[in-house]
Amino acid sequence: MDKQQILVVDDEPNIVQLARLYLERDGYSVTSVGNGQKALEAARSQHPDLIVLDVMLPQVDGFEVCRRLRAEDNPVPIIMVTARDDDIDKILGLELGADDYLTKPFNPRELVARVKAVLRRGNSTQQMAQAPLQISDLEINFAGREVRINAEPIELRTQEFEVLKVLAENKGVVLSREQLLSKAWGFDFYGQTRTVDVHIAQLRRKIAASKVQIETVIGIGYKLVG
Repeated sequence: MDKQQILVVDDEPNIVQLARLYLERDGYSVTSVGNGQKALEAARSQHPDLIVLDVMLPQVDGFEVCRRLRAEDNPVPIIMVTARDDDIDKILGLELGADDYLTKPFNPRELVARVKAVLRRGNSTQQMAQAPLQISDLEINFAGREVRINAEPIELRTQEFEVLKVLAENKGVVLSREQLLSKAWGFDFYGQTRTVDVHIAQLRRKIAASKVQIETVIGIGYKLVG
């Protein structure tokens, strides 16, 4: 079985070296570049399985790299890395299409855990065995990771699909943000529940044409109705 390829984009050699050491130790193949322009070129030519993308980069910053890749409909999973702990950086990265984020300085073991979790979302054998789920005019094909409204396909990113999947499997049940983080992300994001709000907002826009909607239960969380 071929090793999954991780593209690490950072202009700090010590960060790249540390990430490479731990990711390769866990069985991944790692390539790296040091600026945003080279990141775009590598993403297009190498087709990595995942990109670890620093925000502060020479030439083209990480936000712009993420925006351009998503504008090209490139679905590669992206973990943003920011040196600031400000919510605005994290939320902006998620809204531009990132799947996850880390704040520097980070524990390299946490980086490996995040990489595993993001990659696992798109390769679940359990999902392959699940029959499509139909809720009113909304159809979710787990094996093909496709969503349709009245037979018309809609484009969801990896993590948007995971959130919708969890809500659909618990239709009518109110799930707290912490529960959604645990079920859709697969590991502890304690204190980072704003991540859920961003993805819910994106999902609402994308399924707006459906009779199925995501309701907010104030003070508790969200539920799927329809």
